[in-house]
Formats: sequence, C-alpha cells, structure tokens
Amino acid sequence: MVTLQRRAPVRTTQNFWLSRLQKQYANLIPPIMAIAIFLVVWQLFSWIPGATLPGPIQVVQETWILIMYPFYDRGGLDKGLFWQVFASLQRVAIGYSLAAIVGIGLGILIGTSPVISKALDPMIQLFRTVPPLAWVPIALAALRQNEPSALFVIFITAIWPILINTAVGVKQIPQDYNNVAKVLQLSRRDYFFNILIPSALPYIFTGLRLGIGLAWLAIIAAEIIMSGIVGIGFFIWDAYQNNKVSEIILALVYIGGVGLLLDKLMLWVQWKILPQEQK
Repeated sequence: MVTLQRRAPVRTTQNFWLSRLQKQYANLIPPIMAIAIFLVVWQLFSWIPGATLPGPIQVVQETWILIMYPFYDRGGLDKGLFWQVFASLQRVAIGYSLAAIVGIGLGILIGTSPVISKALDPMIQLFRTVPPLAWVPIALAALRQNEPSALFVIFITAIWPILINTAVGVKQIPQDYNNVAKVLQLSRRDYFFNILIPSALPYIFTGLRLGIGLAWLAIIAAEIIMSGIVGIGFFIWDAYQNNKVSEIILALVYIGGVGLLLDKLMLWVQWKILPQEQK
C-alpha cells in the first residue's frame, strides 16, 4: 500500500509578487500623503492676499513648456532643463571623481601614519570648515576660467568627508586583525587588499555618500556666481534676474530630485560591494 504524503503549500510566483507590491504600496503611502499635505498647505498660503510666492498650480502653469520640453536646445545658454542638469552633473562627475581618488588615497596615508596624521590635521580642520562659496573667488582668481574653477570648488568641497571617514576607518581596524597579519607575515600588498580595504570600506562609503551630496550642492552654488556657463545653477540665477520665480521653484525640484537619485545610486553601489555582514 502506497502512502501519499501531503506536501506543504508552496507560495506561487503570483502570490509572491502580489505580496511584494502590497508591501511597496504600503511604504509609498506615507511619503505621498506628506507631499500632498505640503502641496495643499503651500497652495493655501499662496492664496493669502499679498502673497508673492506662486502656488504649485501657478508654478505648473507658468513652467509647463519647460516641463514638457526638457530636451530643447536653441544653442548657447538657451537649453532645456535636462541639458542644464546634465552639464552640472558632468562637472560633478569629474570633480567628485578626483576628490574620491585623492581623498581615499590621502585618508589611507593619514590612517596608517600617526606622523602624517598629526602634521596634516590642523590644515584639514582649517580648510574643511570653509563654505563652498568662499572658494569661488579664490578659484576664479587663481585659474581665471569658469570651468576649471567650478571643478576645483567641487573637488575642495567633496574631498573632506571622504578623506576624514577613510582615515577614521583605517584607524578603527581591530588590533586582532593586525596581529593576525603579523603572525601570517602578510606582505604589504596582501595586508592592503585583504585587511585594510575590507575593514575600512564601510567608512569609505559613508564618506563617499556625504561627498556626493556636498559636490552637488557645491556646483549649484558655484554656477550661480559664475556667469556664462550652462548649468542648473546658472539657470536659477538667470531666472532670478528675470523675476521668474516659478522657474526657480521648478529648478529646485530638479535639484532635489537629482540629489536624491545620487544618494540612492551611491547606496545601491554600497549595497552591491559591501559584504553581507557589513551592510
């Protein structure tokens, strides 16, 4: 006589995706509600007699062409918001990459050498507190051109959190790891790739996330002051000069959205690279 065993019900693929969608939907409700309340309150304030700030309805009406045609290019500085943001992101990519390379390298050097750490600490503490806008006139005076000056401002703003967090991560390597390296007589190369970098990686990514946000803020501030270069910062300044407040608000939405995407991108890279126990 054959005995049939009852199997436990297996969740189908359809049920899996349905439960996942329900979870995502539940996570989306709070931020959507918060944004909706913010827009309603903003609109109500704009209807107060004497209010000069346009409400969201007026902003959409006055910037509808810019919203619908972000890719237009009439030459020169007359470009759609996509190209303005793209130009700013290009500068951020170059300046931030340089800051990451120099910051990580110098941070490792500081973390492994107490003498270098003591020597450079006063300068680091001095320069890291300087606001991005304060570097703009120095950069323009030294480099004489807008483009390299903008790259320098991004670099000098983004490097400090990367450098400091990398140095802290290297200094925080457990002494047990160093003892094991001595016992195994690891070469400098093996120690660097098998102990130093894996141990300091979470700190490095913290610095990189902070740095990308500061780099994006820095280029916006720099472009507002510098004239004659395509970029979202210059777009804001040009709109201000022409008293187009709705265009300024639209640009702020773009800036916030891009900043959010940059942070999420860095978080995704961190999640992909870090080992499971360090996430």
